[in-house]
This record gives sequence, structure tokens and C-alpha cells, in this order.
Amino acid sequence: MREFLQTKQNEMLQLLEKLVNIDSGSTFKTGIDEVGGILKGIYEEMGFVVAVSEEPENGNNMVITYPGNENPKILAVAHMDTVFRVGTASERPFKIEGDRAYGPGVIDMKASQVALIYALKALKESNLKTLESVQIVLNGDEEIGSPTSRPIIEKCAEGKKYALIMEPARKDGSLVTARRGGGSYSIYVQGKGAHSGIEPQNGISAIEELAHKIIKLHALTNHEEGISVSVGLIEGGESVNTIAPSAAGHVDVRITYAEQAEMLDRNVKEICSSSDVAGTTIKLIGGINRPPMVKNEQTIKFLEVIQETGAELGIKITDVSTGGGSDASFTSAMGVSTIDGLGPVGGNAHSVDEYLEIPSLVERTHLLAEVIRKLAEEK
Repeated sequence: MREFLQTKQNEMLQLLEKLVNIDSGSTFKTGIDEVGGILKGIYEEMGFVVAVSEEPENGNNMVITYPGNENPKILAVAHMDTVFRVGTASERPFKIEGDRAYGPGVIDMKASQVALIYALKALKESNLKTLESVQIVLNGDEEIGSPTSRPIIEKCAEGKKYALIMEPARKDGSLVTARRGGGSYSIYVQGKGAHSGIEPQNGISAIEELAHKIIKLHALTNHEEGISVSVGLIEGGESVNTIAPSAAGHVDVRITYAEQAEMLDRNVKEICSSSDVAGTTIKLIGGINRPPMVKNEQTIKFLEVIQETGAELGIKITDVSTGGGSDASFTSAMGVSTIDGLGPVGGNAHSVDEYLEIPSLVERTHLLAEVIRKLAEEK
């Protein structure tokens, strides 16, 4: 398989360039569906059956299965959306400098899409039966919390033994075996506008009310217990000389253990249930939508299989936990043995300097193929 993949490296980079040069930010359905159409065609050429779940606003989701096995035991999940606005691909298109490739979404996670395809192509070359053990979900909304794809992922995860989440490996090549859970809330405050010089006594400041809420919400943070609450974006007011009639705050929350979710949600709602500034009204929306991915005994056993496979290929595999969220949380919470970060190595995701380590493209694709083979042949 290594030799096969080495001969395909230029082909892999050409596909990667094609995908990177298509804007597919989470809110740009047209671009996500264009990426999905390319991937759909490739999988169908390989003999897979692709079921498309049409979405009216978000990018479409796809479930991909190889004929011959109604109950595949391996689920691979890879997202097609990025965080970048429309126009980014034309402003800084795919480029190669030395051993690195750059471009929007190149590592998070269009290189992973390429790696997954070519791992399966390599397996098809050597053992067609292996493909029957794998089902794939390609989703179009992971970067905004997987609102439409979560039910699809969870349905496909039922009865699966293993979940391969195709987020990129960390900068040092580590896989991800634990993630914090979390979610988001938005607070909308209504007050009463008034001229701050002529009749300030007639105004009711929505910004003042929001300030009280921010202080109380931040006080919920407990780093020792792995809980963090951050109001990361605020907006409000009409002008500097107007008592603010409205304001809004957008809140990010993170948890380390599943049992923290209910308590934290209750505390956030309690804080926002009444006003500190008389005359203001508050509307709270949102919630905790991702459970934590916990490194448990079955995760450790799965990791050992990958580490053994890596050792056979001359790759030392390490693992880390991270505060960022991914679809790994959904499969892990369902009791499926889950490992994340199985894509190629790179870094600076979500930034203008996002990059792929090109030598890792073949290396990690080979590792992925061998891991799938071992899991498929496992009795």
C-alpha cells in the first residue's frame, strides 16, 4: 500500500488543490455542496453508494457505504465545511512552499478528505472485502456545531465498534483521545433609549444589564474542575450619547465531564432569568450541544492498536487531550471506541497561516489504511 500511495502523491495534491480552492465556509451552502459533489463522484467511481441528505440552509450531508455488508463496524467521519468567508480561496489560493501546502481549510480538513479517499483506494487495490466494513459520514456543518449532521452521525454510530474521526493530527503528529464538551448561548437585552445629555433619567441601559450578566457568567469558570465560561463577543447601543436600548452577548462554555453539563446549563439560565437593572428584559437562547470525549478504557485499547500499527510502519504515535470540540464527542458519548486526529499533520487551523506537512499526507494515509485493515480483519 505504501508503494501505491507514493505513486499517487501528486494526484492527491492535485485533488487537495481543487478542494482548497473552493470556498466552503459553514454558511456558504453552494461551496460546501460543490465540494460534496466532487467527493460524491469519487466515491461512486470507487463503487460506494452515496446517500445525500439535502439541507435547505446548511451544506448537504452524505452517508457513504460499500455494498455487501448491512452492518459495517467502522464509522469514519469527516467534515466538508471550513471557517472562512466567501472570497478567501481566491485571495489566498492553494500553494506549496517547500514541504508545506497552504490555503483555507488545507489541514482542517480538506487534506483529511483526500487521505480518507486514498486510504480506501489503497485498500481496494489490496483487499476489496475490507471496504465493506467501513461506513462514512461527510458533513457540512461541523464548524458550527453539527446541528443538522449530529442526528445522522449518531444514527450511523449505532452498532458500530469503532469511530475514526478525521480531524487533523496535532502539529507534533499526536492523535486526540479526549476533548472538552461545550456549547454556546446568546443573551439579548432590551432596555429603553434616551438622550444621555438631555434626559438620561428616562433611559434604561441594556449595556449596563449585560455587564452584570457578564460578570456573573464569568464567575462560573472553574479551571480546576475543567469548566470555563467566556462572553467572547458583545454588541449594543446606538451612539455614544444615547442610553443603550439594546445589547447582546455571545457566550462560549466548556466542560470536561458529562455530569457538569446539566449543572452549568442550570446556572446560566438562572443568571439570565431575572434583571439586575430594573426595566430591562432578557432573552436567552442556546445550550450545551457537545458532550465531552472522555479517554476511557476502550479508547486506550483502540489507541494501542493504532500505536502498534504505527510502530510497524516506523511512526511513533502519541496522544493528547484538547479543549476544542469535534464530532468525536457524539460517537464517544454513545459508547463507540473513538479516536480523533487521524488526518495528516499540520497546524494553524482557522488562520491565514494554516498548513499541511506534505510528507505526512502519504504517511498518515498509509497509517489510516493499515488501521482500517486491522480493524476490519479483527475477529
